[in-house]
Order: sequence, then C-alpha cells, then structure tokens
Amino acid sequence: METRAPGRRKRQTSYEFYKKLFKLTIGGGVVFWITTILTSLLPIAAEYRAAYSNWGVQTVWVDSLFVGLIIGCIVSYFLLRFFDKIPTNNPILKSVILSFIILFIATILIDIPRSFQGSGDALYYFLIGVMFNLVRFFILGIVIGYLYKRIKRLKDEKNGK
Repeated sequence: METRAPGRRKRQTSYEFYKKLFKLTIGGGVVFWITTILTSLLPIAAEYRAAYSNWGVQTVWVDSLFVGLIIGCIVSYFLLRFFDKIPTNNPILKSVILSFIILFIATILIDIPRSFQGSGDALYYFLIGVMFNLVRFFILGIVIGYLYKRIKRLKDEKNGK
C-alpha cells in the first residue's frame, strides 16, 4: 500500500495544479476580453481599426476572448510553475511581470511586422496598439495575481494556517 500513496499524491497535486490553472486562465481571459470591449468603444480605437481595414469591431471582440484565454493560460502556467523563481514576494507583481514579458514577445512577433505593412502613419498606429495592449496585459496580470492570492488565502484558511 505504501507504493500507491506517492502516485495518488502526485495525481492529487496535478489535479490541484490544473484546477488553479483553469480558474486563473478564465479570470485572466475574461478580464482581457472585457478590457478589449471597453477600449474598442473609444473613438481612437475606431481610427486604429480603420488603419487596418480588414478588422471589424465584432471580430475584435470575439477574437479577443480566445487570445485572452491563451495569454491568461500562459501567464497562469508560468506563475504557478515558477512562482518561487520569479523575483518579488507579491503574486500580483509576479503576474504583472509575466504578462509584460508576454506583451514584449507579442509586440515583437505581431505589432512590429504589422507596422511595416501600414501607411506613413505606421509609428502612430504602432504606439496606439502598444498602449491598448499595455492596458489589457496590465489588467490581466493584476487579476491573475489577485486570483492567485485569493486562492492561496482560501487554501490556507481551509488548512487552518
């Protein structure tokens, strides 16, 4: 019977990990989506979408949910997996750091190449896009960190710590 206990404990730990990952991913993805909807209602967002004429507001709203879930999953996974290796003790700050790293990578892979396809105002629209993304990624990081903190606090209360 002693040989079964470690396997069961590992499976239970894995289940807890994925349960936390799911909660953090959903929270981050939904807040990313809501932030996208709110920022897309701004007049400058309409100008930004017009510069890239193949985008409609409904496309942005639907796509941002899936993108938010993907980004939320990546940030949540690295927060859970490498929590102790990220400098600072505050989980909110840790998740904001991770979301800014993902923002930096997304800017290099998506926004910079897209700015070369634009018109003479490419730098202007590039900066607008970066500002929108900065807000979305920052709020995503705050929410994931807050949810992590809340999940940990509830777990500690449950365990009597």
